[in-house]
Amino acid sequence: MTPGTYPVAEPPFPAADTTPVVDGVVLAAGQSKRFGAQNKLLAPVEGIPLVCHAVAPVCTVLSRVVVVVGNDADAVRDALADYPVECVENPDYADGQATSLACGVEQIRFSADGALFALGDMPAVDAATVELLCEAFAAGVGDPLVAAHNGHRGNPVLFGPQYFDQLATQTGDTGGRPVLQSAPGTTLVETGDRGVRRDVDHPSDLPGNSS
Repeated sequence: MTPGTYPVAEPPFPAADTTPVVDGVVLAAGQSKRFGAQNKLLAPVEGIPLVCHAVAPVCTVLSRVVVVVGNDADAVRDALADYPVECVENPDYADGQATSLACGVEQIRFSADGALFALGDMPAVDAATVELLCEAFAAGVGDPLVAAHNGHRGNPVLFGPQYFDQLATQTGDTGGRPVLQSAPGTTLVETGDRGVRRDVDHPSDLPGNSS
């Protein structure tokens, strides 16, 4: 298979005999350099910080959600005070997203049959997408599983435990992409959710902001 070219699975998926335990990890430690002086995760969207929009759908579906914080750690933690999450601080966040990935893996590696990784700067992902990835994982559709829209790869991504060691040893700012590219079972899950491809890099990317 050509790197970056993956099969696409479309729902509905068959009901599974057992339900794997999937924990959520939201990466919310980055420096948001392209956004400007303000930490984008704290930028208001509909009156609440952007990171809250990213965390809410994961909390809606999954019983355990770990949020990896780093830049402005106390402020991000305070923003999430009303959400049922565990915040873990990544002291090495400036070294790239892979360090946050490793922090998240270490928190859940012994408690979960799978880990769903979401990004703190993606405020438009629907809870139904998180549910769909979990259903596809339980049905054995593939591993890793990547949320997609119209066949295009997005986020979140769900990994089984056989990839935890690899995820914990990645370096740089590419996150889990090298693992996706090398894994034989990587499969895109068609979600119909445009939010899986909508992140926020600049103020103009904020929902409702066209400036």
